[in-house]
Amino acid sequence: MPRRPILLGIAAVLVIVAAASSYARWSRPAWTAEERQILEELWIGSLPELPPDPSNAVADDPRAVALGHRLFFDTRFSRNGQVACATCHQPARAFSDGRPRGQGVGTTDRRTQTLIGAAYSPWQFWDGRKDSQWAQALGPLESPVEHGGTRTQYARLIAEHYRAEYEAIFAPLPADAELQRLPEAAGPVADPAARAAWEAMRPEDRDLVTRIYVNMGKAIAAYLRQIRPGASRFDAYVEALRRGDEAGMAAALSADEVAGLRLFIGKAGCTECHSGPLFTNHEFHNVGVPAAAGLPADRGRALGAAQVLADEFNCTSPYSDARPEDCAELRFLKHDAPELEGAFKTPTLRNVAERAPYMHAGQFATLRDVLDHYNRVLAAAVGHSELQPLHLSETELAQLEAFLRALSAPPQVPADLLAPPAD
Repeated sequence: MPRRPILLGIAAVLVIVAAASSYARWSRPAWTAEERQILEELWIGSLPELPPDPSNAVADDPRAVALGHRLFFDTRFSRNGQVACATCHQPARAFSDGRPRGQGVGTTDRRTQTLIGAAYSPWQFWDGRKDSQWAQALGPLESPVEHGGTRTQYARLIAEHYRAEYEAIFAPLPADAELQRLPEAAGPVADPAARAAWEAMRPEDRDLVTRIYVNMGKAIAAYLRQIRPGASRFDAYVEALRRGDEAGMAAALSADEVAGLRLFIGKAGCTECHSGPLFTNHEFHNVGVPAAAGLPADRGRALGAAQVLADEFNCTSPYSDARPEDCAELRFLKHDAPELEGAFKTPTLRNVAERAPYMHAGQFATLRDVLDHYNRVLAAAVGHSELQPLHLSETELAQLEAFLRALSAPPQVPADLLAPPAD
């Protein structure tokens, strides 16, 4: 059989394949300069160095990190000896818990937020009622449905189990005998007996105990600053795009994920709130989320703004290490605007696929439920929704969900801090 026709046939096939490949590259829409800039802003490589926390003098002290790590996993700091920070903020669940609402010694009214990258935010909790991570860490410790303990209980535990570590960072603790003369369970909490015992204490004793309590929060916050986001497949895609590496781009994201990314930064308008390398603007928005069954109407930021201004532990408080000029976020806080009604903090979308259910009280079970809500928009449970319906097709919704799933990555936490410490 003549070889020439076979060779010509093979050559023709190769030409067709090459032409098809060239056409595929040519027909794929290129990213415009404006789009590339948005992608760069979302890229984890654009995440700046963690800003200092002037309200916490030990925020970056390795000794405080080590102490905070131990406190984070210690269940003794609770009313029943079974609840730790890690009970709700589980490392294996992207530092959340997979529940519609947090579960400690009781059940909270809101879903547990992730701690990944939370140190970058000026506001903590869904309503922003705390303005530092150390102040945030203190709230659950006294909450009757979270840890449920009291300040004198915690001061005794610190002296009994962490005296050396505490005194190396902060100040000498009172002698055990001096702490033993204080009530076992006293603090400004909901329990009437514990509150009465607290109010009966001398002011100087209350201040002493509160400073121990505050320093616990500052140590925990030093640990929380170590929990940072890792690079996802989306970030690998942007890195390949920066290099002009088409093979690397194709390996990082599928065609549907790229289509979802285009929707995310374009037609769907997601970057109006989910902007920057943490995919959040750290602000508060009313997105028309329905009320959670069995719960009262939640005013969100409207109440949280008032609470942070009055907070015993805010940036301008006597327990803060900041100077007044360091507290600009608090000093210029918008607190009486109608748009704060029913507004909640924009969550990071990094690792969002691992953090079901969704919204502030777990109203939506799946990512697709969230997207369906944005696509049709219901009336807001409280206040006025900012949303306009997206009107995306079924294919577009699936592509957008596919992209969101490409934002997952293990958090960047030093290996010796990711698990409970060995005693």
